[in-house]
Amino acid sequence: MDIVREDGFSYGFKPSACEECDGHCCRGESGYIWVTPEEIKNIAEFLNIEEKIFINDYLNKIKYKMSIKEVMIGGEYECVFFDNKTKKCQIYEVRPKQCRTFPFWDYFKDRVSEVKKECIGIV
Repeated sequence: MDIVREDGFSYGFKPSACEECDGHCCRGESGYIWVTPEEIKNIAEFLNIEEKIFINDYLNKIKYKMSIKEVMIGGEYECVFFDNKTKKCQIYEVRPKQCRTFPFWDYFKDRVSEVKKECIGIV
């Protein structure tokens, strides 16, 4: 049972728990899934579409930043790249840093009980 730990966090994360989870970190309340220009390029290449099309079809511009769109499914929001049938990310190999670093976000440092509700892999 490998546990991932990060400096400054009082909890650890068991990545194998993702296999048992229904993608709670990919769905729920509405929020922002920020992407950088480099991530936009990588995701567009992964999807084999032009960056302009990717930006237009899959991103929202929020002030000067870009966020992956969400869709409303069954009363909750989901990342547009969350596959509801397989409960997996369709762009996992090139997912944004925000997704790769979950659950080790500064926001959760003092909100351990909140991240425990969202993620079954918190130990």
